[in-house]
Amino acid sequence: MNIILGAQQQGIIIKSQKEIDIMRRAGEVAIGTKEIIKKEIQIGMTTKELDLIAENQIRSMGAIPAFKGYRGFPGTLCISINNEIVHGIPGDRKFQEGDVVSIDQGAIVEGFYSDTAITLIIGESDAKTKNLVLDTKTAMEAGIAKAIPGNRIGDIASAVQNIGDSKGYGVIKDFVGHGIGRSLHEEPSVPNVGVAGRGPRLVPGMVIAIEPMFTLGTWKTRTLDDEWTIVTADNSLAAHWEHTVAITENGPEVLT
Repeated sequence: MNIILGAQQQGIIIKSQKEIDIMRRAGEVAIGTKEIIKKEIQIGMTTKELDLIAENQIRSMGAIPAFKGYRGFPGTLCISINNEIVHGIPGDRKFQEGDVVSIDQGAIVEGFYSDTAITLIIGESDAKTKNLVLDTKTAMEAGIAKAIPGNRIGDIASAVQNIGDSKGYGVIKDFVGHGIGRSLHEEPSVPNVGVAGRGPRLVPGMVIAIEPMFTLGTWKTRTLDDEWTIVTADNSLAAHWEHTVAITENGPEVLT
């Protein structure tokens, strides 16, 4: 789940090894939930049905859904389809052949959060759409590779942006990654556009969510009347990937 890009603030929280161990467990819940989602999602299923499956999975593992009730959000999953980028609300809509479905979810274990997103294509699609999904994932992985002590947030943002720009995608600017821990959203913000060498320095004990969002058209967005769902301004397709990542002395550790 994203936050609106704002001014960078101080107050970055460094986690102890014990706290990261707990976050690793929250990440394991999110991983298990992702696997259930990929197994169960199918044409004709409603988004609400998939949401209930995910909630049951999270609770069966002794955790709490991270999103349900957060700032009033009604679902366990953010399910965003086709031109929807993030924060789609589960409901009666049914998955159809060729849908591009971005699913964002996380868990709370002993007060600590995990946060992760994947984009799936239901059934068959064209090469352009498949490349959008794969390239967005590749950008996330490029950002993660820069999440090492001594680098800066701008190194992550630049790595993500370079892939998006080189492929001609719209790189979403208004919604960003974030620090994560005892709160779903902590400092620092982790944008998908930026300049290498700038921004807060990465140090062991930081935990961040890296989450590129690319589109086949514009980077500009608008919000639907439900006041949650964010869509592309030109109705082009969008993809979204996210991992929770711990900065360690040995490099990035993906927790989700």
